[in-house]
Amino acid sequence: MTHDDQAPSAEQLEREGDIAADYLEGLLDIADIDGDLELDVRQGRAHVSVESDDDSLHPLTDPDTVQALQDLTRLAVQRETGEFSRLILDIGGSRDKRREQLTTLVDAAITKIRDGATQASLPAMSSYERKLIHDIVAERGFVSESYGERDARHTVIRQA
Repeated sequence: MTHDDQAPSAEQLEREGDIAADYLEGLLDIADIDGDLELDVRQGRAHVSVESDDDSLHPLTDPDTVQALQDLTRLAVQRETGEFSRLILDIGGSRDKRREQLTTLVDAAITKIRDGATQASLPAMSSYERKLIHDIVAERGFVSESYGERDARHTVIRQA
């Protein structure tokens, strides 16, 4: 068992990935979708990727769909382990595509700041997307902070 102040061990994260893979295989079977699952542990989180050689996963790659499936998978893991899961799910490279979209969004916001704006606000996003935004902003030498509550939580970018 982990505590709030203690990060899960690699063994616990691998178990999360195994539970998630079993759950996702069941969902894919029900939907009659072929997909290969890859499990990994990165930055203190279990990562599960679903890939396919054809377009069968395409309907599942929408960011809202990936988020919903990730939430369901996290609940399945929590049901088995009794612990909250911070598992990351990627379907058909959707996370890389979303990072590219967020990079474009950040670059447009930084252009506004360079053109004289004091700050630039981005739309509300999930915590994972905000984390990506903060990382991209820091890579660009700017600073960012998140504001708001729950579904309205968004990021504001400023010059360092």
